[in-house]
Amino acid sequence: MSNDVVTEPKPATEENDTAAAPARDVRTVSIRLSTIVTGAALVALLAATVVFAGLWFSARGELSDRDAAAAANQRAEQVATDYAVGASNIDFQDVNSWVAKLKTNTTPQLANKFDATASKLQDILVPLKWTSTSSPIAAKVMSTDNGIYKVNVFLNVTSTSAQTPEGAQTTATYTVNVDPNNGWKVADVGGVTGALPKQ
Repeated sequence: MSNDVVTEPKPATEENDTAAAPARDVRTVSIRLSTIVTGAALVALLAATVVFAGLWFSARGELSDRDAAAAANQRAEQVATDYAVGASNIDFQDVNSWVAKLKTNTTPQLANKFDATASKLQDILVPLKWTSTSSPIAAKVMSTDNGIYKVNVFLNVTSTSAQTPEGAQTTATYTVNVDPNNGWKVADVGGVTGALPKQ
């Protein structure tokens, strides 16, 4: 006997098994084209909705601001008109009532000015036997400064006096400053002399 080692040949299946072991199963995912198109359409729709909502809220805010500004202008014009009509309705026989109208809905500072000049106004109106009535023509906010509205009010004024007993008609312009931060009170008045007699 010899020391020769005899090896038996491996069956063919064992060799193939060891060579094939490192290979893995290959998997694929298939997505339908219609699913991709639907997904893209949904993303585009969502983006359009977000943009539209942003624009809508922005426009809504702008409209709200515009409406608030228009309402504030209208209120300032109404306050100024009411004041101007009251100030231009004068009866020389009741100057105190007229001075009270001049002070109606005014700031304390403006009311004090009218108190200080009431006797001078009476000295003008009584000798002339001045009476006047008015009706509003128009009012317009001309500007705002530090929140105070400057309003021009135009009135048709009919007046009688010792000099014009038959009466005269004029257009008077009042400039009325209205302060919304002070309860929509009249803070200053100009142009009142358009409705008063000249000295």
